Amino acid sequence: MPYLYIALGVVAIIILASAIRVLKEYERGVIFRLGRLVGAKGPGLILLIPFIDRMVRVSLRTITMDIPPQDVITRDNVTVEVNAVTYFRVMDASKAIVEIQDFVFGTSQMAQTTLRSVLGEYELDDLLSKREDINERLQKIIDKQTDPWGVKVSMVEIKDVNLPDEMRRAIARQAEAERERRAKVIHAAGEFEASKKLSAAAAVLEKTPTAIQLRFLGTLTEIATEKNSTIVFPVPIDLLKVWIQKQTGGGKKEK
Repeated sequence: MPYLYIALGVVAIIILASAIRVLKEYERGVIFRLGRLVGAKGPGLILLIPFIDRMVRVSLRTITMDIPPQDVITRDNVTVEVNAVTYFRVMDASKAIVEIQDFVFGTSQMAQTTLRSVLGEYELDDLLSKREDINERLQKIIDKQTDPWGVKVSMVEIKDVNLPDEMRRAIARQAEAERERRAKVIHAAGEFEASKKLSAAAAVLEKTPTAIQLRFLGTLTEIATEKNSTIVFPVPIDLLKVWIQKQTGGGKKEK
């Protein structure tokens, strides 16, 4: 008899252990009773009917999944390699188990095919400059496809766009040519502004001849600061006109 009680106790412990489940805050348990869906329960203590109920654990935490590099042909026939990352989580545990065999694998495949099809609609320049718009469009499309599975895609981000070497060189040449063009435009604008200033300065000097003489003297002073052994400086006749007139006038007075 004691052995019978021990055996019954062991059986009771096994049955009780199979009937009790404890789910964490971020977990839900999808319960099937004789193969039929009962619903999702949790978190906390869950009681199951031994040998009749079966429970599948589902995590509700956000899953970060890398999208493997995909070869994409852009609209302007450039082959690039693009990889991305997507963030998603289960919103309906029952659908995630019943509607699809493996919701993680299904979401991954959906993200890969959507990435190739959507990026193929853009030209290379748009692919490099409009990432935010492309990310938003990818998120909406993938989320719409995974909604029947009870999966919510919250974000899709393009990580890297790897270009062929010849395309990188072409882009570098294009950028260099653009910088040269801007430099020439800026230089031309500076020359134009300088010419206007010089024209205004010439008009002022033309009205006041004395200013021209002062300008010559100022230039002579600037040249004198340089360590030159010989300075050849043209002296305008107007600079000596006053002195000549004084000398001429002085001679007449003496007569």
